[in-house]
Amino acid sequence: MCGIFACHQHPDVAKFRSTAIRMGKQIKHRGPDWSADLSADTGAQPITNKDETIALAVNGEIYNHKILRKSLSKLYPFKTHSDCEVIIPLYEEHGIDAPKYLDGMFSWVLHDKVQDRLIAARDPIGITTFYIGRSSTTPGSVYFASELKCLHPVCDDIQSFPPGHVYDSKTDSLTRYYTPKWLVEPSNIPTTPLDLTLLRETFERSVRKRLMAEVPYGVLLSGGLDSSLVASIAQRETLRLQKEYAKTLAQSGVNTPNLNGAGVVDDMPAPGTIDAEELAGVDEQYNLSSVPVLSQLNSFSIGLPGAPDSKAAAEVARFLGTKHHSLTFTIQEGLDSLYDVIYHLETYDVTTIRASTPMFLLSRKIKAMGVKMVLSGEGSDEIFGGYLYFHNAPDKKAFHEETVRRVKNLHLADCLRANKSTSAWGLEARVPFLDKQFLDVAMNIDPQEKMITKNRIEKYILRKAFDTEGAPGQKPYLPKHILWRQKEQFSDGVGYGWIDGLKDEAAKHVTDEQMKEETIRKEKPQWGDDIPDSKEAYWYRTMFDEIFPPYCASTVMRWTPTWSKQTDPSGRAIASHDAAYKDAAV
Repeated sequence: MCGIFACHQHPDVAKFRSTAIRMGKQIKHRGPDWSADLSADTGAQPITNKDETIALAVNGEIYNHKILRKSLSKLYPFKTHSDCEVIIPLYEEHGIDAPKYLDGMFSWVLHDKVQDRLIAARDPIGITTFYIGRSSTTPGSVYFASELKCLHPVCDDIQSFPPGHVYDSKTDSLTRYYTPKWLVEPSNIPTTPLDLTLLRETFERSVRKRLMAEVPYGVLLSGGLDSSLVASIAQRETLRLQKEYAKTLAQSGVNTPNLNGAGVVDDMPAPGTIDAEELAGVDEQYNLSSVPVLSQLNSFSIGLPGAPDSKAAAEVARFLGTKHHSLTFTIQEGLDSLYDVIYHLETYDVTTIRASTPMFLLSRKIKAMGVKMVLSGEGSDEIFGGYLYFHNAPDKKAFHEETVRRVKNLHLADCLRANKSTSAWGLEARVPFLDKQFLDVAMNIDPQEKMITKNRIEKYILRKAFDTEGAPGQKPYLPKHILWRQKEQFSDGVGYGWIDGLKDEAAKHVTDEQMKEETIRKEKPQWGDDIPDSKEAYWYRTMFDEIFPPYCASTVMRWTPTWSKQTDPSGRAIASHDAAYKDAAV
């Protein structure tokens, strides 16, 4: 994990250099590659071509890099083992079409010194955070950064860099390169019949790709459907790799490590002792190779004492055989972290802050354990209409259009939360549900199959795809009651007292008089029509304003449910929740 700060066409580079270094340090927390170091072995950044006429700063992972290296039309002298270095020869061959060939999560800036041309791109969904900025004091310049905090001191016009787009300084414009029909024509309703096997196998490949790592990794396990499926597949792959590794050692004459009853390898030799020079990644058949073989997969959960998600997560971990770490936090610890959360998340959206706070606290503890990458379950609810308000979708057309809208906005919501909550501590989160191939399958299914009915719980087809009941010889992916457990939004699942505690605390900071619209318009004219609808929302906005100037608010999206009179984003505010508020809306 790392961060980017870049500027092109600054009128006084020598004078700006010290400012640029200072801005880059604002995101040093994201990882070690914040400065202009260059290493031929590790892939430290920027990465350059042989004659150093092209320089690349990149944040992310390219899962198909091994395949791309083989597909290049010309032999390219790679200088590093970095999966991202392949972007340079792709640019040399394809120009601004280079991002089309990438399968991964990424934001990057590439400078072609010969042409004085700058290319910047962001992954199709916006899993990695990325911003583009301009300054009225340097109108010919363009700025890029992974986070707002290193742009707003030098820019007064900042936008979230649109996912699936590429910027070219030749035209000073953004072009969409990711153009699946379901995304660019949301009113065109898919008709592809449901294929449960294809859905399951595509998702399994997606998880497998994201285990491409050369660092210790784990899984975030809330106990809900999405994270539990990710953990289940990751554990299956971990056990498979252990067995293959033991077999390889035996064939090479090395003593075979001991396998305990759970299939866990004891006394595992150090990773990399076999085929050390081979690059980690997947091949054309999605076979994973040259990755560290874990002695045991670590899983992590967090919640208030007695939280519903923590109990479910512990049960899933026992079922799968992961080494589980169940962490707790208090309401006061969460409240004490809010200012830091808003600083790192760079938002005032209520649901994002509610969910980010426990994830922020958990990430700190995970990184302290030496784990550097985690798999997470974001994206499933947007793809399959898993939020409880989807119960109210009037027809399949509206259902599909809402899923497309939610996926389009993930970079302002759950992707932002997952990326910034973890990167605040130098931890990297990968999200298998947002795999390009999986999206092509899942978003092209006839939306009638996704709709919630009396006989079909939310995300029915995803659950059904992994339900092995009645399938001979098939080991269950999850306990049945977990597979069919009702959706809990993360901020609810960590403990219902968390949201209640936030509301109570907000009431201490914001008066009824302050909440009146006429008062807000008089005292907060910079808010315009973005009027908070609760004391909690007002409180978060004031903290945001203490850190960021008003023009940064344009990068924030407030998450609210559709087809509901209720504006509170909590799942318990929807009447269909098993533990709904007494005044929950239909």
